[in-house]
Amino acid sequence: MLAGHQIIAGRGEPGSGPVFRAVNPADAATLAPDYASATPTQVDAACNAARDAFPNFGNTAPDQRASLLEAVAAEIEAVGEALIERAMDETGLPEARLQGERGRTTGQLRMFAELLRQGDAFKPVVDAALPDRQPAPRPHLVRLNRPLGPVAVFGAANFPLAFSVAGGDSASALAAGCPLVVKAHPGHPGTSEIVGRAIARAVEACGLPGGVFSLLFDDGHAVGGALVQHPAIKAVGFTGSRRGGLALSALATARPEPIPFHAEMGSINPVFFLPAALSARPQGHAEAVAASMQMGAGQFCTQPGLLVAIEGSALDAFAASLAATVEQAVCQTMLTPGIFQAYQQAVERRSSTPGVMLLARAGAPGQPNRCRPCLFAVDAGTFLADASLAEEIFGASSLLVRCRDADQMRDVARSLEGQLTATLQLENADESLARDLMPVLEGVAGRVLCNGYPTGVEVCAAMMHGGPYPATTDGRTTSVGTAAMQRWLRPVCYQGLPDFLRPEAEG
Repeated sequence: MLAGHQIIAGRGEPGSGPVFRAVNPADAATLAPDYASATPTQVDAACNAARDAFPNFGNTAPDQRASLLEAVAAEIEAVGEALIERAMDETGLPEARLQGERGRTTGQLRMFAELLRQGDAFKPVVDAALPDRQPAPRPHLVRLNRPLGPVAVFGAANFPLAFSVAGGDSASALAAGCPLVVKAHPGHPGTSEIVGRAIARAVEACGLPGGVFSLLFDDGHAVGGALVQHPAIKAVGFTGSRRGGLALSALATARPEPIPFHAEMGSINPVFFLPAALSARPQGHAEAVAASMQMGAGQFCTQPGLLVAIEGSALDAFAASLAATVEQAVCQTMLTPGIFQAYQQAVERRSSTPGVMLLARAGAPGQPNRCRPCLFAVDAGTFLADASLAEEIFGASSLLVRCRDADQMRDVARSLEGQLTATLQLENADESLARDLMPVLEGVAGRVLCNGYPTGVEVCAAMMHGGPYPATTDGRTTSVGTAAMQRWLRPVCYQGLPDFLRPEAEG
């Protein structure tokens, strides 16, 4: 049974701040229990417990941390369908989607466990001593990756499992040897509590300090701001809006000791339809892009929000087919009433923007918090002149940009700010234009696709889920894949140490 308590160093504690409840977005009903926001004293206790646990946890062997990650995965699976049922109630997401997301969550925990057991991530770089070198000897040098310290993680709204309490940020931080203080997303507190308890059980079963993991609740901004500014916290992982990410990033930078703030803040994920590709299969492209833009009610950071093509009969056929598909779309439940309201407002603003045409909108659903997919169109000149048209609409909405010619398509590509993804739909006959666009797109995107669609992120070693600012605060890092662990590590060089002080990893 859910208690509605904070989890601080393995212990449940009731909060005494403002009280809130989850809301089922499918019917707008509130869900028990009450969750009271963490107090400043509880934030302090969680952060200090993480600080105190760090000397022990940060020096555990990689195999021991691998065992913890595997234990967390097993505990999550042992919860069974109660986790899926609560997540469905809190998010409106379908059962199959959440079952898949649970598998992704446990899969990435085990992926990091496997990485730790392989040993490469902590393999030392050694330069042996050269005592007889002239004109000066060289001391013994070894460089190792060491954990930064306690990490604060913010649960994301759109992935209540895979980017939340035990998601990629948490898994990679624990793999690195960093204790965690997680702020649960207020949209799914019950789901977060269930997963948080599973992590706490795993920590205890592995004989680790309770301060390795804490979970805090809040329906406002006070707890998040306090976490980012707490002196015990040495890095932050965040997935959410640009507004929220920039506000927290400013707090991280303004600290007496500034800390790394790794934020993923969204993207419009442009898709460029090159002429030969669009002529070859306009209807096929329309069906594929419609499926991608509507997936999960468009509540993916990789949703294709910008479609770019050159004027002509192929574009006319593509636009007509896509508009017809959008008009017949099923209106899916959005994650929270607040996200639904923000989507409605953004769609209304775009509808009233001069030069923008609403090509299609799905019919009114008649139930609360349902996303009505929208397709807008604009000429490239208007798009280039109005920066607001390059802003993300979080939900099933795409803007079709009609270019006069290939030169104008290049201008659109060069105008883009940092993106998580950029896509080229092409045929061999499009080689010349594709070669021109490729260096532009790889300069603005973390992942460049050909003849695919950006929704669906493979969790593997090669994946890059990040991008130049403002898609993320640091385009050199990824939040998905094995390289995500590097965000929570720093190199330390050990020089001239006697044998009894040399790091054990040197072997």
